[in-house]
Amino acid sequence: MSNIAGKAYAMNVVTPSHPRITWVNRLLFMAARGLPENLAGLLGLSLIHFARWVIIRRKDWPDLGQGEQHQLDNDYVLFLSNFNGTWDQYIDAFSDGIPKGLDLFWYSATKYPLSIPITPFKNYITHNQIFTDHYYNATPGSAQRDIKSALKVYDAVLTLDKAHADQSPEAFAESWRAAMTKVQGNLGEPGFGPVASLDTERADQNREAYVRKAQATFDLRRARN
Repeated sequence: MSNIAGKAYAMNVVTPSHPRITWVNRLLFMAARGLPENLAGLLGLSLIHFARWVIIRRKDWPDLGQGEQHQLDNDYVLFLSNFNGTWDQYIDAFSDGIPKGLDLFWYSATKYPLSIPITPFKNYITHNQIFTDHYYNATPGSAQRDIKSALKVYDAVLTLDKAHADQSPEAFAESWRAAMTKVQGNLGEPGFGPVASLDTERADQNREAYVRKAQATFDLRRARN
């Protein structure tokens, strides 16, 4: 599937909205941008990389060579999201995290069934989802938490590198223990992606030479010191 890259999944959903009520959704989107605390349930879902709703009016439908769209009866709401995990896990978390928010964001969508109960909502997303033709992910083997953990470890290593140049062996040993205590929760194995994909395996193969070179450099520096 082209909408899967390692642990990541790209979702695109296009839902019709009658032009007479699309303006309601525009106001709701403006309110959501002005009051971001109402999206706390969404912002707290760490499996989400990105999520966006966009309203495309009939007159604004892009011409990509197919010609102008003269017979469209509806505006359309385009929902885009990248997330970790399976499709079902994402929809379940979305519905559980911000059910009222979803109902507002799809307020004007034709035949929208509400986000609860979950089965009609999943059926609605399924029928309106458009699969991705091309999907690139720079870190297919890493989830959002994996990347955040790696950045914390990276910052700690840079700090230790600076400390090593100035501190005595005893002081550096203390700095090392403090740093390892601070980032110990970020040193776990990322594990395999829950979605079947060859991209994760290819990513591991492509970076193997870099990892080996970095390890050799580290071993050499440690031997010299």
